[in-house]
Amino acid sequence: MPRRPLVAGNWKMNGFIASLAEVAAMATAYDAALKRKVELIICPPATLIGLALEVATQGGVGLGAQDCHLSESGAHTGDISAKMLKDVGASYVIVGHSERRAEHGETDRIVQAKAAAALCAGLTPIVCVGETRAEREAGAALSIVGRQIEGSLPADAPGTIVVAYEPVWAIGTGLTPTPADVAEMHKFAREQIEARLGGGKSESIRILYGGSVKPANAPELMAVENVDGALVGGASLKAIDFMAIAEAYR
Repeated sequence: MPRRPLVAGNWKMNGFIASLAEVAAMATAYDAALKRKVELIICPPATLIGLALEVATQGGVGLGAQDCHLSESGAHTGDISAKMLKDVGASYVIVGHSERRAEHGETDRIVQAKAAAALCAGLTPIVCVGETRAEREAGAALSIVGRQIEGSLPADAPGTIVVAYEPVWAIGTGLTPTPADVAEMHKFAREQIEARLGGGKSESIRILYGGSVKPANAPELMAVENVDGALVGGASLKAIDFMAIAEAYR
């Protein structure tokens, strides 16, 4: 079966109750024909997941979270477990985003544990990998991403997990790799996923591209071989922009 594309919106630390109007607009615009072409999810801050549940799901838009703790429960003030996220209606969770790796010192080992915790709770992890500008300029982009895939994916992960390639230097900068660069990295990522998981699982795993995805460049990026959708940052905050990206699949 062909991989069904996924377009996921990462709101990061943005959004208030009034922002649910944007989710409602997304749900309204997500018509039956588009549903057949692409899966849509929004990952708002944890404060909005429960509130967004009815608004989003009545239109078929799925909900995800932006992070989870690697433990199921315990003395971890301020943290949220995967099981809690599942309880309030999330179906996906982003783990290992470059901002978590940089700002919170998350290692591949921690990301792998979080991905495992998500799977145990019944969530689908979106495991993020990507190189910095210095690493790319040093010619180390492939080796960095290969290392992150090897260290961040649980060895027994199913073919339903999602991997997102986000070149760190392209996130929020307006810069994007060339389609040829994206094609090279996504092909390499699929090969590394297969080496890590085996059993042909890589053929069913969706690999998203992230990093300054917007309506203007979405059609070109989404058409690249081995790109199975997008992880969208700032452009996912407004329904008109997010849905314009999704329209690349209509």
